[in-house]
Amino acid sequence: MNDASVKQPTYYEEVERKGYSRRDFMKFVSMMTAFIGLENSAIGDVAKALETKPRLPVIWLHFQECTCCSESFIRSSHPIVADILLDKISLDYTETLMAASGVQAEQAMKNTMTKYKGQYILCVEGSVPMAADGVYCMIGGKTSLQILEEAAEGAAAIIAWGSCASNGCVQAAKPNPTAATPIHKLVKGKPVIKVPGCPPIGEVMAGVIVHYLTFGRIPELDKLGRPKAFYSKRVHDSCYRRPFYDAGLFVESFDDENAKKGYCLYKVGCKGPSTYNACGVMKWNNGTSYPIQSGHPCIGCSEENYWDNGRLYERASSFAGFGIEATADNIGKAALAATGVAVAAHAIATNVRKKKLIFELEKEGQKSEKELES
Repeated sequence: MNDASVKQPTYYEEVERKGYSRRDFMKFVSMMTAFIGLENSAIGDVAKALETKPRLPVIWLHFQECTCCSESFIRSSHPIVADILLDKISLDYTETLMAASGVQAEQAMKNTMTKYKGQYILCVEGSVPMAADGVYCMIGGKTSLQILEEAAEGAAAIIAWGSCASNGCVQAAKPNPTAATPIHKLVKGKPVIKVPGCPPIGEVMAGVIVHYLTFGRIPELDKLGRPKAFYSKRVHDSCYRRPFYDAGLFVESFDDENAKKGYCLYKVGCKGPSTYNACGVMKWNNGTSYPIQSGHPCIGCSEENYWDNGRLYERASSFAGFGIEATADNIGKAALAATGVAVAAHAIATNVRKKKLIFELEKEGQKSEKELES
């Protein structure tokens, strides 16, 4: 554990020490600046922050979860995300990745809480069980709630990684036997950033940390406490299959011809029209793909209570569309009707033009005959 009196290296110094070039660093800065919704003019601010500010102390707790959030983070498409951000921030304490265990691990967390009181970021992965006095998830003889309360007291801000920490996820699904509870319902008086998803995109997670590091404050949040830079648009709005939806062309079953043609997946359960996330823009695996592009409907994992919001492979009965509440069937009918009206209008317009042309030709012919007679 580093002593507080020793000057902490900056992120750029760690980048150099790890063997990355200045070019690698600036590519990372440019990527993060774009991801957190800033203009190109802010690249210098982000670079300066990473060049001059010491590493950010972070305690990363794990409760009721599957660790997929950490897995997503360390598999980010840019190596600096895992190699520098994760390696140099979260190893103050994280049960999953730290080398220490037992008494040494617990001491590491206490040291960070004491030396950096009011400065460290508390990251929480997983929900907290409240039933049976919290016995469903205990670490070092303490319940998750006890650990959370102790760690949150001296934190500057709290990040709830993933849907388990943000909304309870599958553990909180009915009948919720452990009384799994999201972090924002248990911590009061501290800013809580929700980064939902099952898991969230690794670059989204890195972007939240970079924003806080650069500006010293949490990013702008939506009404549910999610960063607007990543959760302000529906998956539906950026989906490349959206034109098929607008045309009323849907996959009816996963093995039909429409599925092979890449039509809209709404009728087989896609929750994209009601889910706010950056999946369709940022994608996964170095921007290669995301569930819908792989032929699987969006399950709405970044929305609250998504496990209880109907069956995953059954379409929602309706959702807001075209300024009204419209069903997929009505949209299909409307699209066909609109096509029929357009065809009819085109035919009428063509006939009118033809009739006008014939009339003008006849008139011109009559004029020519009179001139010859005279």
